[in-house]
Amino acid sequence: MSTPTVAQAAEAASHHGIDILPVVVLLGAAVVAVPLFKRLGLGSVLGYLAAGLLIGPFGIGVFNDPHAILNVAELGVVMFLFIIGLEMQPSRLWSMRSEIFGLGLLQVAICAGLLTLVGLALGYPVAQSFVAGAGFVLTSTAIVMQMLEERHMMAAPRGRRIISILLFEDLAIVPLLALVAFLAPGGESVTLTDRFVAIAIGLASIAGLIVAGRYLLDPMFRILGRAKAREVMTAAALFVVLGAAFAMQLGGLSMAMGAFLAGVLLSESAFRHQLEADIEPFRGILLGLFFLGVGMALDLSVIAANWQLIIVSVIAFTALKVVGILGVAKLFHTERREAIERAVLMAQGGEFAFVLYAAATTAGIIDNEANAILTAIIIVSMVMTPVFIILHDRFMPRPTQSMEGVEAPENLSASVLLIGFGRFGQIVSQPLLANSCSVTIIETDTQSIRDASDFGFKVHYGDGSRLDILHAAGAERARLVIVASNDREACLKTTELIKAEFPHVPVLARAFDREHAVELINAGADFQIRETFESALVLGIKALELMDVDAETRARVLAEIRRRDSDRLAIEITDGLYAARNLIHGNAPNKDGTASPGGTAS
Repeated sequence: MSTPTVAQAAEAASHHGIDILPVVVLLGAAVVAVPLFKRLGLGSVLGYLAAGLLIGPFGIGVFNDPHAILNVAELGVVMFLFIIGLEMQPSRLWSMRSEIFGLGLLQVAICAGLLTLVGLALGYPVAQSFVAGAGFVLTSTAIVMQMLEERHMMAAPRGRRIISILLFEDLAIVPLLALVAFLAPGGESVTLTDRFVAIAIGLASIAGLIVAGRYLLDPMFRILGRAKAREVMTAAALFVVLGAAFAMQLGGLSMAMGAFLAGVLLSESAFRHQLEADIEPFRGILLGLFFLGVGMALDLSVIAANWQLIIVSVIAFTALKVVGILGVAKLFHTERREAIERAVLMAQGGEFAFVLYAAATTAGIIDNEANAILTAIIIVSMVMTPVFIILHDRFMPRPTQSMEGVEAPENLSASVLLIGFGRFGQIVSQPLLANSCSVTIIETDTQSIRDASDFGFKVHYGDGSRLDILHAAGAERARLVIVASNDREACLKTTELIKAEFPHVPVLARAFDREHAVELINAGADFQIRETFESALVLGIKALELMDVDAETRARVLAEIRRRDSDRLAIEITDGLYAARNLIHGNAPNKDGTASPGGTAS
């Protein structure tokens, strides 16, 4: 007997009810591929793309129409931009206006001009060359946003600048679609009046959405909030996102832009966090589905038939786009490392290119075969992005710090040597300086040193884990050394070194957690304190005060907690972290219904 194929199994299953095999395969592919690729350091996006290629028409063939998947999965991009919009209060967006309409506009204009040259060099007409290049200019919002999130860059200034450019590119789809209509060959092309009407409809759609969001959305959620029905709030959140996207689509604009505007309009609403929590699960699943669809849509037959053209185009488009991005970054005096990172992240084409190419096909600027080739070029570039990121992270040299205005220690002498001047070290210095103690401070972050000088501190550049720096900073002459570095391992290494070389000097050390505290004690620290211990105790005692617990009881509880913690730490030094669990106040009941180890706090 022959073994049935996946497709035959799916067809057999469909005769017995709903065919859930494709759904199972989609979820299974993601569950297996994404953790595997992240484990290999290749990133989740490449995992989704590889899984999509595997289960698509050119893999095991579970799906034969990836574009149908992409049409649904585009909602993931829509919801992603809605959540980004929720984080972009109008005031914050206004503060980014120069980056959106300055940096974004210049990058799109210069890159579009450069990429048009690729088609002209290959012998294509101006209109086709411009459409092909302009599509590649529109970076993949889904991929870049995912990369920014994974690299924790969303809130960083360099991440904000990338987001600004992406926002302008989303806005640019409007004039680009209008320009496609203008470039349409004669015959059945629309009139000039019709084109201006289309632009007016698009602008009216934006204005209508802004008015509706300003005066209708918050009151609507306030009314629904009184109903106290969680599922209705979730439905309302989806209604707003999809409704705004649909309104923009009707106006001939990008659905993603509609969702983003809706998010911005709700960013100052009292329901913002509730909306984000409701949308997040849908966003994650659908965004993953989008990347799966992109992998499935990679038509290997088109690539095989036109592989030389596709390879040349991908290389040329990518190289010229990188040149354009780096050139614009230089015009804005962007730091070199940030410029290279931006170029690597944004070197690919994006999902909105599919929309532009489809419009160009309908208008008669390009034919179906050219559309398929351009789509393949975009998808190949998207697939290559995670690889470029990996190569960037592996081979890009570590950032070097500017030593301008920074001095190294030399023959210093003070009663206290403070190593590390981050938020912890700054607070530690205050009682000492208030009591007129002489303090030598060393730090390894040059920017922190320059910032500290603006507030009246003299901080020297030096690594406390190096013996020559300790000698230059006067460690052997100090009455005590305080180790307050922001680096956990550096704290431990510095403590060990000081106690080995200058055993007579007391060392007071910052601990990051209990395990680190034990390590510091074993390294010889004369005193250590966990950085959150005292502040957390103060907060807990304040909570008891607000719970109307009297002052005497609060004092007794505080003393008892301190005693238990001290006893527990003494046991953990010799017997391990789990040896003194009975000294912890827990809230989980035992099997017999009694209180957990340590009893209660009362």
